[in-house]
Amino acid sequence: MQPSSSSEMWESWSAVTNQVCNDPKVTLLMNSRAVRYLNGHPLLALAAMFFCAAAAVPVALFLLFAVATLVVSAVGFVILEGFLLSAAAVSLLCALSGAAFFSLAASAVFAAFYAAVSNILNYYYKHLTKAAKEYEKDDDGDETTPDNTTQ
Repeated sequence: MQPSSSSEMWESWSAVTNQVCNDPKVTLLMNSRAVRYLNGHPLLALAAMFFCAAAAVPVALFLLFAVATLVVSAVGFVILEGFLLSAAAVSLLCALSGAAFFSLAASAVFAAFYAAVSNILNYYYKHLTKAAKEYEKDDDGDETTPDNTTQ
């Protein structure tokens, strides 16, 4: 609701200023030494008011810049760390996959080598296997001891 006349505006303004002036913190500030000095020197008070008004804009811009820089650097750091962790995870996955593939391939090669050597030895050197020794023992009827002495 807006006041319709200047007298109503003045009354509302007066009520607001009375409310501010009756605040205990404002009263404490108004009774301070600096404010009493500025009340006695109005030209200096006007210069201080202009300085505060002129300094408020650059200070506000600097604070805005500082906060924006802080936010952007924090977000950038999080994004950079996320990228680096993702790249490291992919590298680790590749290394572990390579190690698993190599171990499977090496196991297959060694298993094939073992099977081949075992079959070759069984084919050409039947007398070296335990099953062949037991077979010979049953055929001959002679008992052989493990140290190749016959009775």
